[in-house]
Amino acid sequence: MSNVKRDPRLQKLSSDHHHALVLARHAERAAGDGADAHALGEAWDHVRAGFAVELAPHFAIEESVLLPAMRRADHDALVDRTLSEHQAIRACIGDPSPADVRASLQLLARLLTDHVRFEERELFEAAQIDLPDADLDAVDQAGR
Repeated sequence: MSNVKRDPRLQKLSSDHHHALVLARHAERAAGDGADAHALGEAWDHVRAGFAVELAPHFAIEESVLLPAMRRADHDALVDRTLSEHQAIRACIGDPSPADVRASLQLLARLLTDHVRFEERELFEAAQIDLPDADLDAVDQAGR
C-alpha cells in the first residue's frame, strides 16, 4: 500500500472493507472440507445476509457518488474495473445449487478479498489524490 494516509472522507467506505474481509474469512472457513451440506447452507445464508446489510449499501454509495466523480476525473479504467468486480460479486451471491455452495463460498471469499485490496490500494488512493474536495465531501455525506 501507499504511504498516503486515508482521507477522512473516505474512511467510512474504507472501514466497510473490514466487514467485507470478515465476511470473506467466514466464507472461506465455512467452505472447509469438513463442512456438511447443512453447515454450508447456514454459512451461505449468513454471507448473503451480510452482503445485503453491509456490502450492498457500500456498493450503492460507490456507484452513485464515488465512481461518477472518478469518471469525471478521467479514471475510466479504475471505474470500469470496480463496476466489473461489483457485478462479479453480485453474480456470485445468487442462489447456487446445493452442490455448488462450497465452490461459491470459496469464489466469493476470493472475489471479496481481491476487490478490497484493489479498492484500498488503487481506487481510494487515486480518489483522495485526484478528486476535488466537493466530490470527497459528497462521498462522506453519502456514507452517513
